[in-house]
Amino acid sequence: MAISAPIDATKTPAWVALQKHHDELVEKGISLKDWFAADPDRVEKLSYRAGDLYFDLSKNLVTDETLKLLVDLGRACGVEERRDAMFSGEHINTTEDRAVLHTALRRPASQKGELIVDGQDVVADVHEVLDRMYAFADRVRSGEWKGVSGKKIEHVVSIGIGGSDLGPVMVYEAMKPYLDAGIDCRYISNIDPNDMAEKVKGLDAETTLVIIVSKTFATLETLTNAREVKAWMLEQLRACGAVDGSAEQDAEAIAKHFVAVSTALDLVADFGIDPENAFGFWNWVGGRYSVDSAVGLSLIIALGPERFQQFLAGFRAIDEYFENTPLEENVVALMGLMNVWYVNFFGADTHAVLPYTQYLHRFPAYLQQLTMESNGKHVRWDGTPVTCHTGEVFWGEPGTNGQHAFYQLMHQGSVVVPADFIAFANTSNPFVDEGQDVHELFLGNFLAQTKALAFGKTADEVRAEGTPEQIVPARVFEGNRPTTSIFGDTLTPFALGELIAVYEHITFVQGTVWGIDSYDQWGVELGKQLAKQITPAFHDDEALSKQDASTKALIEFYRATRR
Repeated sequence: MAISAPIDATKTPAWVALQKHHDELVEKGISLKDWFAADPDRVEKLSYRAGDLYFDLSKNLVTDETLKLLVDLGRACGVEERRDAMFSGEHINTTEDRAVLHTALRRPASQKGELIVDGQDVVADVHEVLDRMYAFADRVRSGEWKGVSGKKIEHVVSIGIGGSDLGPVMVYEAMKPYLDAGIDCRYISNIDPNDMAEKVKGLDAETTLVIIVSKTFATLETLTNAREVKAWMLEQLRACGAVDGSAEQDAEAIAKHFVAVSTALDLVADFGIDPENAFGFWNWVGGRYSVDSAVGLSLIIALGPERFQQFLAGFRAIDEYFENTPLEENVVALMGLMNVWYVNFFGADTHAVLPYTQYLHRFPAYLQQLTMESNGKHVRWDGTPVTCHTGEVFWGEPGTNGQHAFYQLMHQGSVVVPADFIAFANTSNPFVDEGQDVHELFLGNFLAQTKALAFGKTADEVRAEGTPEQIVPARVFEGNRPTTSIFGDTLTPFALGELIAVYEHITFVQGTVWGIDSYDQWGVELGKQLAKQITPAFHDDEALSKQDASTKALIEFYRATRR
């Protein structure tokens, strides 16, 4: 079935109605305080459960009419039809003519035979790789897999970039309370040699396993870092006498200390890795959607197969919810539609994600790639120009750290910053300070910030505190700053899988309304191509002569300065 041309959202009656509705709200004056007072059922109507997460949308700049019109827009743009096309394996990634099936990575084995795409039993393929990874992880965790000198693996170094790094790093940091194998993981991504140098510092090569994560086994940064780590590994093993430096023993060392996540088995073998120790994934998995694929091999080793299965089950719970819940009741779809509301009708250019748990400190960085690489597009999926603003800058920091940094702008700045606050009722590390439950103190801040952003503080309230008149304006909080609260029980592998899937589908909804292909990323290619052309110019005058004036001047500075 051919994918239909995108619908121009701006030409739909729903868009026109939303613009009229927005203008009327602004003219009357948006007041969350008044809306709450006028509708005692507002919180109940705007609270939702998906999986075991609780969502409160009541502090957003929406009314019953807003949500109705947003759902109308979603339907007019074919969100439900495109959702069904994605889940069924149609090639909705049009510029690469590929299916988009990250959701298949978490389908249960019982669904083998139910999803045949391009002649392949997708679920069977996924579980064949999962089973191999689980078996391999068990060998490493138990100590059966040993390094060249017979020692148990105690450290894993995973080398990748982009989606091959951001996801595993984020999940590893988030799941630290669940690491139970005594295996430390480190992640190398940046081509800057300082990254590699710091990550291998203090490691014992004899107890280190390296995972090279590159689907094509040709990514410049990843392969450069892999060769650096290979040289470090052999140097260290020779220095301690684990190998004698012969080609035969070097090859044995590489085979026992390196594995790959790749489908390019010939290049894997050329590197010295046994292709039996290569774990593949498919072209229907975009890098930023791949943490639950073989890209997560380091996580399976660190957490164990059982917890990784719980992680996948969390994804699956949200997939099923998103796929089967009508748009009117579908909080994931509504969050995506509300993002369109803020971007296209309020002119919001950014979106903050604020996790009130330190373990999610890399979650905003993870979402930057997920959302901005997906929806930062200026053409639609048929190659025609977009008809409205697309994408927003995602950013954030965890907990009270952000309060002492950028919340000033969120509370009293002149820009609208929609924000998602994420918190969990229980903590892995309870602590009481002078009779005060510190986690409750922390959550008190979470609740206080959303309340302050929503309802603000009037000049009269400031005056009533005895504030001198000349500084009253500086202490006024306008309020009406939109937030969504996401509350969970505990940050478990299951809950983390749920959270990631929520944002995957939010991204999908926005991309569908805007008519863009959220699953390609051509914007990263030009810089890569130019880097290959520019690098020789550091030493080659002819290559230098072909550069623009600015690049020439910068290279000349480098030549004069590099020692």
